[in-house]
Amino acid sequence: MAEYQDQLRASGAPALEAEGAAIRAGSGVSWAAIFAGALGAAALSLILVLLGTGLGLSSISPWTERGASATRIGVATILWITFTQVAASGVGGYLAGRLRTKWAGVHTDEVYFRDTAHGFLAWSLATLVTAAALTSTLGVILGVGAQAGASMVGSATTAAGAAGVAGATVSEPVAEDASPSGPMSYFVDSLFRRDAGAATSPATAPAAAAPQSTPAQAEVTRIFLNGIRTGALPPEDVRYLGQAVAQRTGLSQQDAEKRVTETYARAKATLDQAQEKARAAADAARKASAYGSLWLFISLLIGAFVASYSATYGGRQRDL
Repeated sequence: MAEYQDQLRASGAPALEAEGAAIRAGSGVSWAAIFAGALGAAALSLILVLLGTGLGLSSISPWTERGASATRIGVATILWITFTQVAASGVGGYLAGRLRTKWAGVHTDEVYFRDTAHGFLAWSLATLVTAAALTSTLGVILGVGAQAGASMVGSATTAAGAAGVAGATVSEPVAEDASPSGPMSYFVDSLFRRDAGAATSPATAPAAAAPQSTPAQAEVTRIFLNGIRTGALPPEDVRYLGQAVAQRTGLSQQDAEKRVTETYARAKATLDQAQEKARAAADAARKASAYGSLWLFISLLIGAFVASYSATYGGRQRDL
């Protein structure tokens, strides 16, 4: 045994053993190379995102027959995001693999694993840096569905209740000078229009000239909105509004009630159509947001794979 140890010392084995111990004691992670690759990937990703934003805005035109369609813009955005991930992750992973220290005395499989890990870590750090730099932009992209849906539904609700509070009772006090505003005001105004061929008798002329004898327009609006909320206009409200219309326009009670019913039906159909459009727009925005999040997830996975593979390629070039 003593003779074998003497042979090892004579052949320089202590130096080899010391070198192997130093290699095993060293860290398997080159953080400097990872940070360098992550910064390169984040910078390139930011530049490409800004370029894609500029190209996307330039393809949108306020004119009806000009510019790209929404579908074409969506497809182009998905392709550009994927290209951005591939390019930035490839550069970052290659830098992380090419700039790391050389691992002497390490098995080839271990070298490949470390290079893959370096590429993945560089991609992870670059993704976090880019997300921190574009927090507001990512928030807008991921939340566009909810915001658009809420704004659409809110617009429909505002259109229905701009002239008054939906569901308010008829007995609420109304100021004499209160006047409705918004889409409902058109139907209220059309309710009190005088027909050109309507006969005006001396008995009805003073009443027609006295607006204070008719219900306030805000009250009429609340009656309509209450009927729209409940699904039907009560007969007593029809008679009450018919009397007011007859006094203002000189129509007979029967014709006035007919006008009230027809005007209510048109107002209800218009508001129902607006709410249906709002629901359709909200659903379309929800689907667009879901598809956008899904494709963003897929592009990030592609970027992670490209970064890991590029790091192994860069590490192989480093060792050669």
